[in-house]
Amino acid sequence: MATSQASHWFTPEHEMLRDQIRRFVAEEIKPHADAWERDGLVPREVLRKMGDLGFFGIRYSSEYGGSEMDTLATVVLAEELGRSTYSGVAITALVHTDMASVHLYNAGNEAQKSRWMPRVIAGETIVAVAVTEPDAGSDVKGIRTTAVRKGDNYVINGSKTFITNGVHGDLYCVAAKTDTAGPASRSVTMFLVEKGTPGFSVGRALDKHGWRCSDTAELVFDNCVVPAENILGEEGRGFYAIMRNFQNERLVLGAMAMGEAQAALDLTVDYVKTRMAFGAPLYEKQAIRQRLAMLSAKVEAGRQLVYAIAWRDAQGEDVTKEVSMVKAYCGELVNEVMYDCLQFHGGFGYMRESAIERMTRDARIQAIGGGATEVMLEEVAKRL
Repeated sequence: MATSQASHWFTPEHEMLRDQIRRFVAEEIKPHADAWERDGLVPREVLRKMGDLGFFGIRYSSEYGGSEMDTLATVVLAEELGRSTYSGVAITALVHTDMASVHLYNAGNEAQKSRWMPRVIAGETIVAVAVTEPDAGSDVKGIRTTAVRKGDNYVINGSKTFITNGVHGDLYCVAAKTDTAGPASRSVTMFLVEKGTPGFSVGRALDKHGWRCSDTAELVFDNCVVPAENILGEEGRGFYAIMRNFQNERLVLGAMAMGEAQAALDLTVDYVKTRMAFGAPLYEKQAIRQRLAMLSAKVEAGRQLVYAIAWRDAQGEDVTKEVSMVKAYCGELVNEVMYDCLQFHGGFGYMRESAIERMTRDARIQAIGGGATEVMLEEVAKRL
């Protein structure tokens, strides 16, 4: 059951990128990632290889070593990393490329970008974004971390949680309130905070249900002093930057989810065609093959939705409503697919040695992270 390529969406350059990523996944990820799952991280040399191959600079300017491709190229990267079956590896890379470093690239001044972007694109500096707090996730206006101006510096106090790349990252894009009295939407500011800054520490590494090879942290800011020149963009404009970048994040997660779903269907079709039960392969059971056929139709629909919205985004259209649809639909669908694929693997699917067991755990977050399904549906409803 091969992934269909909608060639009218993609250029030969996109297809070359897809082939390159697919080769990298086959040669550099799949043979080794079981060990990374046990170790709880993707080795830095693997991330540097991805940087060397240009995977971390797809949308960025050639001035910094990027290749200046479009939204569809990002979708290709996310989908193929999702197809790897190791979503912890995928999210480690995609947070770096499309959820964290975008804050630096979109809002950073020339000095900040000249200093950091070449290292980000090369995979030498890994970036995390620190917005979520114990009492504020999708509700960005509710964050409580503060940054108070003291001369030429800001003093940050507060904590962040569920931060991907938080344990092993090098550079953090941190959201804090610089005005606790004004309107919430104009009180959030983004700051660049380097690992090792006094007063900034990893509170603890978090132990997760899935995405086991992606490191996730609680971060603590205890009178953390950062120079005023580390502000990303304008003071008080952080909320709008976060909202803008959520769009890219959600489209990327939708593409990743469809890659995961397709890989699960491929694995399951192969399994049920060889697994014997009651004297015949499971695929001979009409209930099973028809269910897989319907799931394949849904995944094809989801994939085409992702491609179409990515194409429209690349044309500069406002697709806020449609991106929210992508995130809701694909996040729920990948879990529907995983449930049935594990079911059709039977007892083997429940064993840790099976890929589908890991993939089912990994997929669960797709309906939560980057905007829970319920939040996404409200975003759609507001715009109906």
